[in-house]
Amino acid sequence: MEVLRAENLIKSYGKDEFKVNAVNGIDLIITKGEFVAVVGPSGSGKSTLLHLLGGVDNPTEGKIYIDGIDIYSLKESELSILRRRKIGFIFQQYNLIPVLSAKENILLPVLLDHKKHDESYTEELINVLGLQDRKNHLPSQLSGGQQQRVAIGRALANKPSIILADEPTGNLDSKNSKEILELLKLSVKKFNQTLIVITHDPKLAKEADRVIRIEDGKIVNDYN
Repeated sequence: MEVLRAENLIKSYGKDEFKVNAVNGIDLIITKGEFVAVVGPSGSGKSTLLHLLGGVDNPTEGKIYIDGIDIYSLKESELSILRRRKIGFIFQQYNLIPVLSAKENILLPVLLDHKKHDESYTEELINVLGLQDRKNHLPSQLSGGQQQRVAIGRALANKPSIILADEPTGNLDSKNSKEILELLKLSVKKFNQTLIVITHDPKLAKEADRVIRIEDGKIVNDYN
């Protein structure tokens, strides 16, 4: 079942002879439950594409549909709600709130949505992430791998249909990278997520169901 569609997606910067298309006419369909790796050289447009797909940046041209909704036809307040409820973001920089505990950071999207959190689901998530003995610790008291686990938990807290991850293992050593990869794969299976990951890590890309290669803002290869 289709969960995300991009049609003739273009993102331009500058004007006239200085104009650059960071994303240049991308068409893309992603189905529910897919684990998709987006690869390509630095500056190829991968992160720009991810930001467009997640509704955090506006395209110059084109449309994006999430669960059949044209997200850029929404008012900003409506788009903000859609992002919170349907999309989970994981970044290379963990972006945790330093004064909140690990559990409070995980619950932040739920609290921002003014919803009562599902305690059993939250505890299950914390257990899956291996954070049971660290859930009351502040980010400064956690290792890099543990902070990234918290960031993954935060992305999953609202049970979104799509997880978007930008170099989620970029700041981690090989052991932690492998563990984070296994957690991401587990989230797809256990929580029925669709996962789109930007990566330079060939081991991570190899584990994906589908690999999309981007160069100069265009898809040059798309294979399973």
